[in-house]
Amino acid sequence: MFSGIIQATGTIKNKRGKGDITELEIECFPLYEKLQIGDSIAVNGVCLTIEGKKEKCLFVSITKFTENETNLGQLKIRDVVNLEPPLILGDKISGHFLTGHIDFKTKISSFIKSSQTGKIVLDIPQNYRKYFVNKGSIGIDGISLTISEIKGNRVEVNIIPYTIENTNLKYKKTGDIVNIEIDILAKYIDALR
Repeated sequence: MFSGIIQATGTIKNKRGKGDITELEIECFPLYEKLQIGDSIAVNGVCLTIEGKKEKCLFVSITKFTENETNLGQLKIRDVVNLEPPLILGDKISGHFLTGHIDFKTKISSFIKSSQTGKIVLDIPQNYRKYFVNKGSIGIDGISLTISEIKGNRVEVNIIPYTIENTNLKYKKTGDIVNIEIDILAKYIDALR
């Protein structure tokens, strides 16, 4: 379980195929000491298991399914990813509950950055549209954000400069692919109807 408050970014140092999986080596100075082998970590919002640690790098594996269903399959050497360790019982929750299970990936239709703020526009598949509401929560590459407006199947999110500067949004642009996680509460409510 995560909260969508990104604690650090990491850089892809290596990516290698190992049979049916792909191993990612992520350079991660800020979180390296506090994470252990076997811990979960959210990488661009995807819950993965730390399988190894060496020289300030973490090693995680992704399956073909995860490669296809998320933007992790498109990562290249030197790409920057968002990192969040799992919540610990008693932690402050500043964002919203995220499970690390991505619902879909989508292209950024528009990303306008100014000195004061940023605005991302995303196209949402029709079958997921019912889960999004104005002022509701959305997970974008693992970042807990608030929907500012919905126009048809388009969702708009305003972003403050701090979030842009301290996440991989600093490097994102129109046309890039991001991972989307729907607010889990919306899915449970829908399942109970």
